[in-house]
Amino acid sequence: MDPIKLYHVSEDPDIKVFEPRPTPSDYDAINNDVVFAVSDEFLHNYLLPRDCPRVRYYANDNSSMEDINTFMGQSDADYIVTIESKWESAINETTLYCYEFPAEGFSLLDENAGYYISHKSVTPISVRTITDIRKEISSRNVKLRFMSSLFDLAERIQRSSLKFSLIRMRNAS
Repeated sequence: MDPIKLYHVSEDPDIKVFEPRPTPSDYDAINNDVVFAVSDEFLHNYLLPRDCPRVRYYANDNSSMEDINTFMGQSDADYIVTIESKWESAINETTLYCYEFPAEGFSLLDENAGYYISHKSVTPISVRTITDIRKEISSRNVKLRFMSSLFDLAERIQRSSLKFSLIRMRNAS
C-alpha cells in the first residue's frame, strides 16, 4: 500500500510553517487548535479559491442507479464538483499553492472528506504552484460544473445515496 500523501492548498505562496489554529467548523473530535490537511484522493475539493462554495459528490457501492443517473449523468468522471457561476472568473484568475505535508503526526478526522489533523506545527516538504485550476481539476478525473445557486443541489444531494461534501456553503448566494 502506498504511503498517504497529505496536502494543504492556499493562495499564500510563502508559508514556511503551518501553525495550529482554531477549526472553522465544529468537530466533536477537535478540542483545541489544529493544522488541517487533505488526502490526495480528495485534494480536488480544495483546488478552488478559498472562499468559493462548492458541492462535491461521487458514487460508491451503496449508490442507487437512479441517483447516479440523476446527479452524475453521462459523465465518466469519478467526482463532480459544482460551484456557483459567479466564481468562474475567480477560478480563471486565482493562483493556488499546494503544500505537501509529511504524514507523520497527522490523524484521520473525516474519511468521507479526506481530512487529517495535527496538533503540532507542520513544515511542508514541498510546494507546487497551480496557475490553471480547471486543468488541474480535470487531470484528477473530476468534472467541474457551474450553477447559478447551490442550495437546491445541496439539499437534494443530501437526500441521495451518493457520498458528498458541502464546502464553504456559508458563502453561497
